[in-house]
Amino acid sequence: AATRCPNDRGMLRPAPSPIYTLRGAGGPLNTLHFSCKGGNTPLLFSGSGKGAIHVWNLNTRRAEKTVEGHSGHSVVWVGTLRETDALISQGRDMQVCLWDLSEGRSEVTDSVWTGSVGFCQCSVLETSSSARLLAFAGHQTEEIKIIELPGKTPVCTLVPDAKLGMVMCIKLWQPDSGHGPLLLAGYEDGSLLLWDVTQRSALSRVKAHPEPVMCLTFDLRCLRGVSGSSEKQLSAWMLDGQNNLQLQDNVALVNPGVSQLCVRADGKLLASAGWDHRVRIFGWKKLRPLAVLQYHTDMVLSVAFSDHQDPGHRLLAAGSKDHRISLWSIYNEG
Repeated sequence: AATRCPNDRGMLRPAPSPIYTLRGAGGPLNTLHFSCKGGNTPLLFSGSGKGAIHVWNLNTRRAEKTVEGHSGHSVVWVGTLRETDALISQGRDMQVCLWDLSEGRSEVTDSVWTGSVGFCQCSVLETSSSARLLAFAGHQTEEIKIIELPGKTPVCTLVPDAKLGMVMCIKLWQPDSGHGPLLLAGYEDGSLLLWDVTQRSALSRVKAHPEPVMCLTFDLRCLRGVSGSSEKQLSAWMLDGQNNLQLQDNVALVNPGVSQLCVRADGKLLASAGWDHRVRIFGWKKLRPLAVLQYHTDMVLSVAFSDHQDPGHRLLAAGSKDHRISLWSIYNEG
């Protein structure tokens, strides 16, 4: 559909089409993750609502491997560890699994029981070449648990003083200031909390939405973030020098509901996965709408930008409830 969209220079041009699509996932695509670093074959990992993880070869545009690791339960999150390229996945069977996919293997090398059947995606922070922190929604409604891997040593349990409802989304990160790890969390009542992991204390809280926070993304370089919910707007916010969350402008949406948000690694673009079957592209600096990507026939559940070292190959992937993945080449002229 050629809805005309303003580009960066205010000119109008036809909306693009996907450069290709991936079919055969056999279920809603809850999560996507690119692994295109080094001289290796560019890969896209997807996790489906039917429990399958597909490893897509982006050169052949085919699934080169399918693994079933969560007993048929929905896969809510997939990622890879930077140091080892090992796959990590989370399912609604309350398990987080670490995989060895090297040399044709498909083995779970370790797993962590979370006790949570919710949709809150975990967050990993690699603290050294061999150690990492894993944060996940715990068994109790409002708790976030953080453990150290590979030893599974408990680090802390974070529970807010006020009744904020379920933990909906979390992001663990390491500030440049030399301060210990911090964690951003979105809750069912629409609140965002910033936690100090070392002190096990809440540093700041804002009410970003009247509805549950469905997703958030955070740009470590400029300490800015944006979150989405079931409403017709995104909420933008930032961290000041004292680690206070400060609400900024809201971004109006044409239709309500956002499943996921993702900022491209170069800090130029924000992508949103819409319940209205569309992906929307914004300039990250001023949150100006740049394009509406129309292809899917059901809710878009996931968006991810490629980490390819060649800017011309930095694709955007979108996964939908219609069982298809679309890949787009957009605003990546370098």
